[in-house]
Amino acid sequence: MSTPEDKPAPEPGMCPFTGARAGEGVPETTAAPAATVEAPAAPVSRPAPRPKAAGSNEPRKTLLLTGASRGIGHATVKRFSAAGWRVITCSRHAFPEECPWGAGPEDHIQVDLADVDSTVEAIAEVRERLEGGALHALVNNAGISPKGPNRERMNAIDTALDDWKTVFQVNFFAPIMLARGLAHELTEARGSIVNVTSIAGGRVHPFAGAAYATSKAALAALTREMAADFGPLGVRVNAIAPGEIDTAILSPGTDKLVAQIPLRRLGTPEEVARTVYFLCTDSSAYVTGAEIHINGGQHV
Repeated sequence: MSTPEDKPAPEPGMCPFTGARAGEGVPETTAAPAATVEAPAAPVSRPAPRPKAAGSNEPRKTLLLTGASRGIGHATVKRFSAAGWRVITCSRHAFPEECPWGAGPEDHIQVDLADVDSTVEAIAEVRERLEGGALHALVNNAGISPKGPNRERMNAIDTALDDWKTVFQVNFFAPIMLARGLAHELTEARGSIVNVTSIAGGRVHPFAGAAYATSKAALAALTREMAADFGPLGVRVNAIAPGEIDTAILSPGTDKLVAQIPLRRLGTPEEVARTVYFLCTDSSAYVTGAEIHINGGQHV
C-alpha cells in the first residue's frame, strides 16, 4: 500500500488531469502518484455558468474530489471527466497555469484540510461555485500518514500527539465537515458520498502508521453512521478500502506483499477509480453503508 506522507515539503502544483507539475510539459502518459493532504486557500475567479451535458436536457453532474492530484484521485478526475462530469478538485497547491485542462482554473480550490478554518472557507467557496446548484458526488480521498526520520512506519507509542490530531483532522474530521457543510447541495441532487478508507483500517499494516490506520478505521465506522443519517435525505454514503495500489510512491518492500495477495498483483488507480464511479452513479442506486474492499483478495 502506498501511504501519503505527513506534511510533505512544498512543491509546485500538479495538474489533476494530466499529472504535469507547474513548469513542466504535459507528459505523453500520466503517472499515478498517491493522494495527499491539501493546502491553504487562495482567492480564485468566479466560474462561468456550466453547460448542459452534450446531447442531454439534464444539467451536467458535478463531483467534488479531495486529494485530486495524485494516485487514486488523479485517476478519478480522468474517469469522471471522461463521462462528462464537472470535477471540482481540492489541493493544497494552486492550479498550475501551464496545465492544458481548460476547466482547471475555475474548478480548482486550494484548501488545507489540516486547518479547520481553511476547510470551512473551502466549503463556502464550493457552495459559491455551485451557484445554488446541486452536488451529485463528494469523494473524500485526501489522506496523510506520518513517517519516521528514515521513512519508517510510526507506531502508536512513537507518534506525537500533535501528529495524531493532524492525521485525524485530515483523514476523519474533514470528510464529515465537507459532507455536513454541503448536505443541502447533496440532497438537491440525491447525491452520493464516497469515503476512501484503507485495508490498514482493519489490520495492522507493515507500512501504514498507527494514526493513519486508526483514522481509517474510524472513517469506516463514520461511513455507516453517515449512511443511516443521510439516507432519509436521499443521499447514499459508501466507502472503498484500497489495498496495495501501484503508484509512483510505493513504500519499499511492497513487492514482497504481492505473494500474499490472491490475485498475485498490485491494483491500479484506474481500477479503484472505476469503483468510485460505480458508487456515484445509478448503477449502485440501492447501495449505501457499504465498504468495498479493492485489494485483490488480500483481506481474506
